Amino acid sequence: MDDPIEKLFASLDKRVERAVHPASMDDDALLARCTVHHTRGTGPGGQHRHNNQTAVVLTDGPTGRSAQASERRSAEENKRVALRRLRLVLAVEHREAVPAGEIRSEMWRLRTPGGRIVLSPRHRDYPAMLAEAMDVLEACGLDPKRAALRLGVSPSQLIRMISDHPPALAAVNRARKARGEHELRG
Repeated sequence: MDDPIEKLFASLDKRVERAVHPASMDDDALLARCTVHHTRGTGPGGQHRHNNQTAVVLTDGPTGRSAQASERRSAEENKRVALRRLRLVLAVEHREAVPAGEIRSEMWRLRTPGGRIVLSPRHRDYPAMLAEAMDVLEACGLDPKRAALRLGVSPSQLIRMISDHPPALAAVNRARKARGEHELRG
């Protein structure tokens, strides 16, 4: 393969490894980065809630982002809820660099058969997929057409997925407005 054009296309076809976004880490790896703080819950819920430290606040050390949960009766259930909330916060607020080339994760490729995003916002994989979409959107200058092309989906699919989490759409629209671009509608 001596032709430089062939070398270029061959390099574009190769999958590029990217840094693992914290929202994509498994539970143990993400928790290892976090400080866990237990406190008493507030509001309605009875004596158990007020006399036991069942509320959980998770703070991701490297990014400083945090999330909390206190609505469940046990600290373990609240920890699980806080972990999901932390993943969503990280997906919206923390960006990882996106290199040139094929960057779609295995999860992204499996969840986008035929260019359609097949994923409920309540699914466990949603924060990781949202983080990947937000990273690529940022790398493409907040242009949903370019980002959708890199992700192998339609722009409307991408915008719909982001708008399934209102804080994500609000963050994108704030950034677009700061650049003098129109807001996206979900």
